[in-house]
Amino acid sequence: MLDESLPTFLLKSSKDKPKQNSIFLYSQYGSDFEPAYALKHLDPEQPASRNRYAVAIYDAHNPDVLFAEVLLIPDWTQPTLSQDEIRRNGGITPAPEPILPTEFAIQLYNPDQQIVVKHKPASFASAATWEFEMPTQSFRTPSHSHLDRSQSDPTISEFTPKLALKWKKDGRLSKDLGCYLSGRALNPDGSKNKHKEPDITIAILKSLKEVTIYEPNMARVEVEDLKGFEVALLLGAVVIRDVYFGSMKETFNIAGGRKTSTSSPTNATPLVATSAPHPIRRTTDPLIPEPRIPPTDPRSQWEIDQETERLRRQTALEERQRKQKEEVEQRQIKQMLEAEEKERRRRQAEVDAETERLRRVYGPQSSGLGGSAYAQQAGYSERYMTGGAPSQSAFLQPNQQKLKQKSSIFGFRRHSDH
Repeated sequence: MLDESLPTFLLKSSKDKPKQNSIFLYSQYGSDFEPAYALKHLDPEQPASRNRYAVAIYDAHNPDVLFAEVLLIPDWTQPTLSQDEIRRNGGITPAPEPILPTEFAIQLYNPDQQIVVKHKPASFASAATWEFEMPTQSFRTPSHSHLDRSQSDPTISEFTPKLALKWKKDGRLSKDLGCYLSGRALNPDGSKNKHKEPDITIAILKSLKEVTIYEPNMARVEVEDLKGFEVALLLGAVVIRDVYFGSMKETFNIAGGRKTSTSSPTNATPLVATSAPHPIRRTTDPLIPEPRIPPTDPRSQWEIDQETERLRRQTALEERQRKQKEEVEQRQIKQMLEAEEKERRRRQAEVDAETERLRRVYGPQSSGLGGSAYAQQAGYSERYMTGGAPSQSAFLQPNQQKLKQKSSIFGFRRHSDH
């Protein structure tokens, strides 16, 4: 704090959920800080918050009263056509990256007006600046004339004089910014020439944390809407800090870029502005979108394409694995059937070999014997193979049987007859 006698607004992160909300605490002349404004950012968990930045200032005691807000949807880089770069990125087209905005608009309410802040990057001879204009007249003059009521508001009229202001960096390596009122021309006709008053310091943004308004110089700021000027300074300082000095991926809620759910720094960020009383601004149509499916932007479309490609590859991989599993199962079934067929053939070959061996031993069977002869042979073969001894009658020829029948019925045969 440069001077405690100057009006000071201290920005603190909210301890309650959602953590991306903050509150401005006001103090002047060394008094205790009291709530003055509530600062709200988009909830990074909501789909409507993806790939965009928005911040709004509400009344600290009445959350339905909206003073001003800023909505930024960045432009995106074009997809690369370089095959080398795609190959280095694992065969995937690199994601579109946000382009640093060249301007942003502060939307003030009641009366409605837009303060466009234009960013000019630093050059070799000059530092970076953020230029904007404030109309000297913002409210209509009370009148009973219908013609006066049909005229445009002073804030959008081309004939309303405007004051030129700009935020400017103090140096290339410095993070301090100053807000200056452009000096007036010294010539009476107001034409532009090199001879003009020096710029007047209105505010200092020190280390992107503290904004101090030089209240004695506010007498040179001839604007009717001092409250709007205060809000424009506060909100402009916050947007410059978040967008142009913060991480682009975190600021615009890009997938994979946000580390924490809070959009404001964890440390307290003191901001300072004037505290001139003024009518409260209300609105029923804020710029910050309600939770819904956001419109498709290049980054979202890239994410959709990558997810579609990932699912396609996963489906193709699962299909290949399924086919490989089916092929393995079919090979196993084929091998099992071939093994069974081989075993069946081996057993049949053994039966055929044994049959051939028996045929050679006992000779071919006559055709008249038919199946009975084969059955006798098979029975003998079975008895022989099981270890049984063939009976003696099986080897007797028919003549031998006849001789036995002709022997003496009384058994009186000589031994030599045998």
